[in-house]
Amino acid sequence: MRAAILAVGSELLGPERLDTNSLLLARQLESHGLTLCRKAVVGDEVEEIGPLLVELFATAELVLVTGGLGPTADDLTRQAAASALGRGLSERAEIVAEIEAKFASFGMRMPAVNRRQAEVIDDAVVLANHRGTAPGLRVDHERGTLFLFPGVPHELAAMVDSALVPWLESRGSRPLETRLFKVACLPESTAEETLAPAYAEFGAEAIALLASAGELRVRLTARGGAAGPGGLDRLERRVAELMGDAVFTRRSEETLEAVVGGLLGAAGRTVATAESCTGGLVAERLTRVAGSSAWFVGAVVTYADRLKVELLGVDERLLERHGAVSREVAEAMASGARRRLASDYGVAITGIAGPGGGSEEKPVGTVHVALAGPADGSPTHRRLRLPGDRERVRRLTGQWALDLLRRQLLDEVGDPPPA
Repeated sequence: MRAAILAVGSELLGPERLDTNSLLLARQLESHGLTLCRKAVVGDEVEEIGPLLVELFATAELVLVTGGLGPTADDLTRQAAASALGRGLSERAEIVAEIEAKFASFGMRMPAVNRRQAEVIDDAVVLANHRGTAPGLRVDHERGTLFLFPGVPHELAAMVDSALVPWLESRGSRPLETRLFKVACLPESTAEETLAPAYAEFGAEAIALLASAGELRVRLTARGGAAGPGGLDRLERRVAELMGDAVFTRRSEETLEAVVGGLLGAAGRTVATAESCTGGLVAERLTRVAGSSAWFVGAVVTYADRLKVELLGVDERLLERHGAVSREVAEAMASGARRRLASDYGVAITGIAGPGGGSEEKPVGTVHVALAGPADGSPTHRRLRLPGDRERVRRLTGQWALDLLRRQLLDEVGDPPPA
């Protein structure tokens, strides 16, 4: 089945409102194996919505619409859909009563304009909205099926579960079996090259790469050469072999900091952080993890060079000779954090996040990350040259610091414990 999504709302055409509803619907369609052939955004105008619905039904059997079901004069989706389908629109007394009862439950009188939400397209199925006042509609017609959903995200999410998913399953659609690998600090192009043998064996349609700042999701689906019995298992084993320890988890909701916490707990080790350009970002992420008090000792944010000396014991001569943004200072900060805060590991970050402060020798995005641990020898060090604005540099730096610690812990304790 081919599907299309239409988001209605003039505010979605401006720079301040993101259309997250289409993302939610697209995920559901993909998970049920449907092909999404069109996504569109349109303003609150009948003469725009109606023709676009006709156009979408020329290429799709299922059209999902969000928005424009409210009580105000610019909520025109019902009228536009009725016109496009050549059907009438009439008020339902029982829906008016339901809306009145919802207002009464809050000790309020229903405004007269809310009667618009009780208008139903001829022969449509009314979809209950337990989180709001605007019911949805499902209309089956000769060109396919149309769903009208409210645009309020939490209302839409509930109605997708209560109305759309059961309808899809009633038509024989079942959630598509998938597997996931999450990878830190690996460029998408590098992952593409690494996975080339799997593409050749199972087909590109079975593997999707979804990149974000410092993190890559490798999603596998039972398509192509992985569609047959046991095919997805074979693909999963092949990808695991190719990606190796670049993978930090196979669980969708598990974060890099949670994995690091699990490894620290399994090893019986503790960690402290010393941060400059990230301003405590890594410490904040580590303490998001429930139970982090068992392995996170504390943090020092030494933005000023004076504090690097006073709090971490960094030798002033290192700062004078190499500058604050240097391997030598990063390593001294990591060792100082471990020593002063009495932890097994010390993670340190010093760099130039921008937008100013860079030089020809040390441009914006230059960052040094160091890790001091209980093993003998010098701290582990990474010099990074990171792209993007200030926030992106800080985010990427945090990923590199956590992944550096993760890899060190893997050498000590092996794979993380199961969730």
